[in-house]
Amino acid sequence: MASQIADSATPHLSTFPWKRGTVVGIYGISGCGKSFLLKQLKERFGKGATFVFIDGSELIAECVPGGLEVFQKMDEAQQKHHRKKAINMIRKMHTDEGRVAVIAGHFMLWDDEKADLVKVWTSNDAMVYTHIIYLDIPADIIQEYRFNDEKKYRFPASKKQLQEWIKREVAGLGKVCSENEILLTSMHTSDPLNRVSTLLYNFMEQSEPINLYHSKVQMDDFVARSQGKLETALVIDGDRTLVSEDTGGLFWQIWMARRGLNYVEHENPIKVLFKSELGYSYTAFRQASLIYDELTDKVEFEDICHEVASMVRVHPEFVSLLHSITEAKHMGAVIISCGLRGIWKNILEEEGLYESVGLIAGGRMADGIVVTAGVKASLVNRLRKTHKTHVYAFGDSPLDLDMLKAANNAIVVVGEVHNRSKTMEADLLYAIDNDGLRACQVMLPENKSPRLDAKKLPIIKLTDQNFLQSMFRRESRPTQLQIRHSTGTNVAKLLATPTRDARIKGPALMDFHRSIGRYLAIEHISDLVGVESYKIPHVQGHQTTGHRLSHERQTLIIALMRGGEPMALGVNDAFPLAMFLHANDLKDIKPEHLRENITIILVDSVINSGKTIIGFVNHIRKLDAVISIIVVAGVIQAQSIAEGTGTLANTLIRNGNCSIVALRLSDNKFTGYGVTDTGDRLFNTTHLN
Repeated sequence: MASQIADSATPHLSTFPWKRGTVVGIYGISGCGKSFLLKQLKERFGKGATFVFIDGSELIAECVPGGLEVFQKMDEAQQKHHRKKAINMIRKMHTDEGRVAVIAGHFMLWDDEKADLVKVWTSNDAMVYTHIIYLDIPADIIQEYRFNDEKKYRFPASKKQLQEWIKREVAGLGKVCSENEILLTSMHTSDPLNRVSTLLYNFMEQSEPINLYHSKVQMDDFVARSQGKLETALVIDGDRTLVSEDTGGLFWQIWMARRGLNYVEHENPIKVLFKSELGYSYTAFRQASLIYDELTDKVEFEDICHEVASMVRVHPEFVSLLHSITEAKHMGAVIISCGLRGIWKNILEEEGLYESVGLIAGGRMADGIVVTAGVKASLVNRLRKTHKTHVYAFGDSPLDLDMLKAANNAIVVVGEVHNRSKTMEADLLYAIDNDGLRACQVMLPENKSPRLDAKKLPIIKLTDQNFLQSMFRRESRPTQLQIRHSTGTNVAKLLATPTRDARIKGPALMDFHRSIGRYLAIEHISDLVGVESYKIPHVQGHQTTGHRLSHERQTLIIALMRGGEPMALGVNDAFPLAMFLHANDLKDIKPEHLRENITIILVDSVINSGKTIIGFVNHIRKLDAVISIIVVAGVIQAQSIAEGTGTLANTLIRNGNCSIVALRLSDNKFTGYGVTDTGDRLFNTTHLN
């Protein structure tokens, strides 16, 4: 399974592409124990190749001729220059080599009790750091540390002064970390070694592509339980879909109540996080995991999850449906939730569904993954494209829209008016009008008012027999090859004429082949693959909607050399974001060319028996068993793709997930040579044969 993981949409890349490696800052006010912790970490981790531990002051001393003494005499601008230089050196020396850099640094300095705090954080720090661990030690303990430190003198600050210093640093770091996609967590213990060590290992192993990989592994494990029998899968969101409530909100209500806080007066920290610049990004969900770990220990977290689960009930319509599915060998259901795995595990257990229904969700760092909107959509695509499964997706919010669009059948769950997503109406309407979403809606409970109208969003019931019969029927596997061509049309006649004209050759003929490639891409390939929408600037000055090939960046165009190159370039004209590859031999197509791609477009000018194409298709299938392959040609000999007898057609059907696009099919079995060979005519080499 693992070899097939990279088949779906590329994960959202950070908007901060310069952050190539993992750089962790150990921060806290002067005297909080950063240097001591760094020494402990060095001893625990040793001198391996993975981690490097650096004291920020020592680093600056190395960067400045004359050391810290000279640095401290510099003006503010000079000091800032050397601080930037130092952090850049860390990135170049360590993270570019794959090491995790752990740096003890300062956000603000207060060396003179008569002066104000001085912020020493630079724009380069914001560009390089990926994580900050803040030592939020109680002020009275820091006061004691400062007093007893015999190596370094610090003026005797009061407990109140130290608390104000901590308060300002925490607020300042919270702002810059949110603005620059830096994960931030605080330690509230005077002995943070074990916790920090665990975090460093987690930080080293985290990234958005790795998160998607592990999510796909969980999906593959769910599919494997069916032992190859899964034909139809239900993918169901959790909060306000499977149940009416927001279980995350209930978690924080309980957490606050245990601390005597008023839930109305104190907004829960996760809600505050998602309202920040991070929105619902991968980084935001990772930050949420850190918040859960920071504010609850394992025992309390699990206890609150149990309590929340006892407060909610799965809609009875879903309970009935899910129990019915367990009896159908060709069907399965999986809950994919952005919420807490601990809560959903307990909910499913209480309904007697945990053993039969899959669950993919995150929450705490120990859960290994976080679930974003992109992860949901990628997992649905994986079910459809890799596992050839018919997917029914159920969701209620904008975070579910990409998942709904990726499914074969999309069902919007509409609950109580006061519990509904406030932005879903507009986003849903846009997806229907502009992104091609075709969905139904189900009201739970059934007597609630619908979203939009029944024409835009038809109403169904989960108990309706026609709906259930449609869902439960066995999916027939395709045994026919999808073939798209324009034979006999006026456009085919016009485009083919110059290619058959003996007087036209060389660059002029190349141009006509390129035009055919572009036409086939727009007319047929876009129909096979589908399109996706994106924002473009309108000529009138505002933003409008444009369209491109679905997953265009994950499309590979392969020009079979040499005759297929001009037509392949025409396909590339239509899909400019696609990757382009020349292939003269099978070995020219390597595993790295297929990695992360979803569609391969294999282009040749003419296909006679199909022998060459068959070789390439079989080779590609050895590298990737499921990637979609579209064979494109100007002319294809009809006999090679004849139903039942065509060697090429039978090969493509046997390989699965293959289709054919051609300008025209021909009954002419003539194979060109010399002056009649298409490749020789294209490249003016007819005289060589």
